[in-house]
Amino acid sequence: MTLPRIAIATGDPAGIGPEIALKAAVDREVWKICRPLLVGDRGALEAHAAACGLNPRIDAVARAADARWSEGAVALVERKQFKPGELHVGAIAAPHGEAALDSAKTAIDAALSGEVDAVVAAPQTEISIKLAGIEFNGYPTFVARCAGVPPEDAFLMICFDSNGTEMRIAHATLHVSLRRALRLVTRDRVLHAIRSTDSALRRMGITSPRIAVSGLNPHAGEGGLFGDEEGAVIGPAIADAVKNGVAAEGPFGADTMFLKKGYDAFVVMTHDQGHVMAKTQALAGAAAVTIGTPVLFSSVAHGSALDIAGKNRADPGALVSAIRRLAGAFAG
Repeated sequence: MTLPRIAIATGDPAGIGPEIALKAAVDREVWKICRPLLVGDRGALEAHAAACGLNPRIDAVARAADARWSEGAVALVERKQFKPGELHVGAIAAPHGEAALDSAKTAIDAALSGEVDAVVAAPQTEISIKLAGIEFNGYPTFVARCAGVPPEDAFLMICFDSNGTEMRIAHATLHVSLRRALRLVTRDRVLHAIRSTDSALRRMGITSPRIAVSGLNPHAGEGGLFGDEEGAVIGPAIADAVKNGVAAEGPFGADTMFLKKGYDAFVVMTHDQGHVMAKTQALAGAAAVTIGTPVLFSSVAHGSALDIAGKNRADPGALVSAIRRLAGAFAG
């Protein structure tokens, strides 16, 4: 079987991204399931490799289509992002934000052209991206723009292991104010989130997905006592999904929904309904999968950890888990 080619965008070069990308790229377990291809600045990678006591051979190319893999070496699509002395590990700076998104876009473009099969991104630093003057409110909308998809059609699904069970939580709204999130929870958007979740699960190898959908209000509105969005918006969206062949159920109270068994994914209405569960249960092991776009894309759910960058203290476990999850879509 031909193993999938997975591009690894190295993230913020001032953070732990290059370190965990390097560690993942030489991991024997990773090599059993895919062919990893780093995307980023060679000088930044070499600086992190030296700081971490790593000495892999780097086989650099200009285009993903030209990549060649040999075990023990690191395949790299080289992006010339810094001149000597311009990178400041551990610091917040506009060039670092520009570099992180340049690596991500290059990897996404390679996936769109068929040069790689999927993309995993190491963590970025949003303050550095803001300093660079780049519009960015998370990877789902960024991937959508790169792919020519309306940003509102992209959603985030957090995936993590919880006591041996794979948890997947998709969000109908994400990095917006709560006031705006309430306006965004429409029948069409909730339906699109449910259908995108179903499509992503099938793409990940689940042939008959079951999806639980949360309400918006406490206790899913308690029959209208605490709000009517469940009856007026979310319930009808679920019914629309069922008519389209999606096995979706709800709306359920977001405070108890995750205790329900037998579901392959949960769809929530707001950021915190899903992220509180993920970040208390998964710790550093979660991956954030972008759904609703033609690119199979995941990023890690943890940050760039500027305080430990360049100190050989970063654990690549979440990045390896994200790679394993995407590689599994091509198994069998």
